[in-house]
Amino acid sequence: MYKKETTDEKYHENPFRAVNFKTDSGEELICPNGRKFHLAYRKPVKGNQYGRQEEYYTCEDCSECPYAERCKKTEKNRTVRINAELSSMHQEVLENLQSIHGALLQMNRSIQAEGTFGIIKYDRWYKRIVRRGLESVRLELFLVSIGHNLYKFHNKQKRLREVV
Repeated sequence: MYKKETTDEKYHENPFRAVNFKTDSGEELICPNGRKFHLAYRKPVKGNQYGRQEEYYTCEDCSECPYAERCKKTEKNRTVRINAELSSMHQEVLENLQSIHGALLQMNRSIQAEGTFGIIKYDRWYKRIVRRGLESVRLELFLVSIGHNLYKFHNKQKRLREVV
């Protein structure tokens, strides 16, 4: 979603995304039609070990709303889930990725990782792990990595011999 959130203005500025709802002084959400969303309940995030909770907000009344077709998917009033902690982390990640340092790290990663995996997959015809079990898979990946490094070493030695 990173590319869509950062480059697609239509998605990013969509007034019907819960993230883009305005809030009033009481921290209640306000939909594009001006209706308030009231906190219905808080629920722990399923499978989370750290005690994070999601807040469920429900619109006070979605009947006769001119935006209902674009805003909600069911016949009931719209309900939105917001995890404030996750939203703040998400915003921090986006800011970090859009900084100069983040852009350099992204560029560096794209140069290093993809080339290696591309060579292993397409030039060496290695498409899938065939062993089962963590130790066997680890051993197979080590052997493939060693083979790739030997291939690089051989090519480097060959280039050095040609120069001399």
